[in-house]
Order: sequence, then C-alpha cells, then structure tokens
Amino acid sequence: MPHLFLQRLATTSANQLVRRRGHIYNAARYHHVLSTQKKAIPHLITLADLSQSQIYNLLRSAIQHKYNAKYAGKGSGEPLKGKTLALTFSKRSTRTRVATESATAYLGGTPMFLGSQDIQLGVNESLLDTAKVISSMADGIMARVGPHSDIEVLAKYSSVPIINALSDKYHPTQILADLMTMHEVFGPHSDTDSEYISHLHHPKDFLPGLKVAWIGDGNNMLHSMLVTFPKLGIHFSAATPKNYQPDADVVEIAKKEAKNSGSELSFTTAPKEAVKDADIIVTDTWISMGQESEKLQRLKDFAGFQVTMSLAEQGGAKPDWKFMHCLPRKSEEVDDEVFYSPRSVVFEEAENRKWTILAVIDALLVKKSFD
Repeated sequence: MPHLFLQRLATTSANQLVRRRGHIYNAARYHHVLSTQKKAIPHLITLADLSQSQIYNLLRSAIQHKYNAKYAGKGSGEPLKGKTLALTFSKRSTRTRVATESATAYLGGTPMFLGSQDIQLGVNESLLDTAKVISSMADGIMARVGPHSDIEVLAKYSSVPIINALSDKYHPTQILADLMTMHEVFGPHSDTDSEYISHLHHPKDFLPGLKVAWIGDGNNMLHSMLVTFPKLGIHFSAATPKNYQPDADVVEIAKKEAKNSGSELSFTTAPKEAVKDADIIVTDTWISMGQESEKLQRLKDFAGFQVTMSLAEQGGAKPDWKFMHCLPRKSEEVDDEVFYSPRSVVFEEAENRKWTILAVIDALLVKKSFD
C-alpha cells in the first residue's frame, strides 16, 4: 500500500488524495513526504540539540549585542523590520516576556504577545492547528508551555522557527543567560560599570573548569544544566532530596557529555557535599504556585536545602563563590543574607536573559542557523 501511494503521489494532487477513500491515511503520508523533502527549519527546543561550538556562538553573539546596544550605543540595523515574533505563553512570565519583547524591538521586529486568555493553545483547538495557523502569519514563535511534548508538537508542525521559552522539562534560554553571566563574572571584567570588556574574550577560555553546584529540585532548570554544562567542560554537582532526582534520560545525556569533555559530574542528597569546591551555587523555586497543596510536604523534604552562608562555608565552597537563581525567588530557597549580598549575581543574570534571547532570535530569524 505505501509503495502504491508514493507512485500515485507523483501524479495526484493533495486535494485529490484528500477526496479519496482513506482520507486520514493519505493526508498523513502526503504531509510526511513533503516534510521530508523541504529544508529543515531550525528550532531551539533544548540545548541538548546544539553542539558545543553552536552554544558558544550564541554566547558570543549575546555578549556582542550587549556591548553594542548598552555600551557602544550601536543600533542593530533592524534586520527584523516588517517581521513578527509571536509569544504564545500558557504561563505567566516577567523576565522572559520583557526580554523577548525588548530584544525583538531592538532588532526592528514586532513582538505579538498571545497569553492563555488570548488564544486557544491546545484548548478547543489542537496544537497542530495552532502551529499551522500562527506560523502562517508570524515569522517565529516563542512558546512557553506546560508539557514538553507541547513544544515538540509545535516544532513539528510549524513552518517557522520555534523557541522554547520554558517547558516542564527544559528552559534553554535561561541556561544561556547563566553561562553569559558566569563568563562576565569569572572572565576578565572591568572594575567600573561604565566599561565592558567581556566581548573581547571568548567564553571557552574561562567557562571550562568552573564548578557549579545545584541545590534544589530535579526540575527543568536542573535538566537544562545537565545537558549543557558537562558539554562545555564545566564540572557539575547536583544535590536533590530523595525522590526529587532528575529524569533518567537527562542524566544519561549528562554522563555522555561529561565523558566526552572530561568534566566531573556527581549526584547526592547532601547539599554540603555538593557545594564542595563550587565556584557557583545555584538553586530555583521548589515550591511553585502549582505545588501549594504540597507545600508542607515539600518544606519537610527540602529541609537543609536553603542556600546560606553557613551552608557554603561548612560545605567548603570556593572563597569567591557566587550565587545564581533564575527568579522569582522565595526565602525558603535562599536567605536574604545570600540573595542580597555581593556574592549574588541574580539581577545581572536576569538582565542577560534579554541578550541571550536576542542572540537566539538573531540566529533563527535572521541568520537562519546556529553555526
């Protein structure tokens, strides 16, 4: 049957195929044949899909854009003039939305925010239909979803690039901002706020060999770090409570990348063990709005996981260790002494969301490639 179908495809239009018996069967295979013939559309679904050099290309682009716009006063040339980036968000957002809208505007494009109350993202209309409709009118889609399968469906059926603004499994644009911040902090930098020199140095000369310690939940942030940091030669240790470990398939990717790069990778349930020799200690929200009903149990399970000066000192973190958090933050995760201290780079990290998202938009909508 498939062979007969392919023979007919050469002389039969799509409309004719649809009208014949076996409508669903024929339409699906017609779409499959056409999709395999057209050029693949680049997306950013997870950094696990990108090579080491592609990740560095995004970081260098973000750093250069930051220098150009913030310090040199240079415009972008508006390469996205007349183009539209749709922001389809099923969840509320502060940093991602502001970063994406301002980045798109800097490139001369028009950001179109489509919240859960604005469109039917998987409600009364399939994700397939939504992907086809929006991608027929916009030049790119930045999507914040729930299940990771949603972003995969959008990418499968969209005719324009899809950027994962967050799913329950990965948060790739946040990790790019973390890496950019790490380069600015641990690479050469000026002692004055008015001078910026990070763009003069390659991140590959300063990121490998750093150690990052994760203290928290086995969530999308941890997953994103696991598929990215070992790939770049960054040592990584993760402390999660029992029964809150990261997904097994993500751990396997991390182990493979660590073996390839020679980086160290470890997992524990003891925060003090994880922070030993750490350059960066990072955590994330482990009681989110959707988990309020579980709050008492989580507070019990995460006892001892609050990031404090005492934890870092007793665990033996590096003397100049820094703290990162993707925000929003709750005091149960990190106390005020750490969060508002000179060790904290959370607000620099938040700003860098704009520059790294800008670099991703530039790569996908302007350059059409991560290379």
